[in-house]
Amino acid sequence: MKLAEALTARADLQRRIEQLRARITANARYQEGEEPAEDAAALLVEADAALVQLRDLIRRINATNAALGLGADGTMTDALAARDVLRLRHSLLADAAAAASGANDQFLRQMRSELRQISALPVAELRSRADAVAQELRELDNRIQQANWIHELKE
Repeated sequence: MKLAEALTARADLQRRIEQLRARITANARYQEGEEPAEDAAALLVEADAALVQLRDLIRRINATNAALGLGADGTMTDALAARDVLRLRHSLLADAAAAASGANDQFLRQMRSELRQISALPVAELRSRADAVAQELRELDNRIQQANWIHELKE
């Protein structure tokens, strides 16, 4: 199984477990004299089996990520950490540029006698930096995705 397939399987298992959780809570109590739509105890057994599968799959994914080298990016784990930080950096820069430009201002100056709002940050520079970070993020994400489809999942 390729790493990308394992990641998809992990997402499917997580969705399945959340669906089971909703079904369990919906059927955990019922009115006297009526039957629940589903057996909550059986659903708990099914959820437990799915959780065991998920634990094993996550363990294998983590072992693969820790051992998988991506050249200058380090291991896959290093690259994933770098990607998370790049996403945060891009968001921070984009939000700062939007705030400094007044893009979200509800109260625009109506009359000349009102005080002017002045930007404390260089908007163009922030947007340029955000664009550069977004480009770096896209390139790193492409390398990660490529590695996901090339490498096999470790046992």
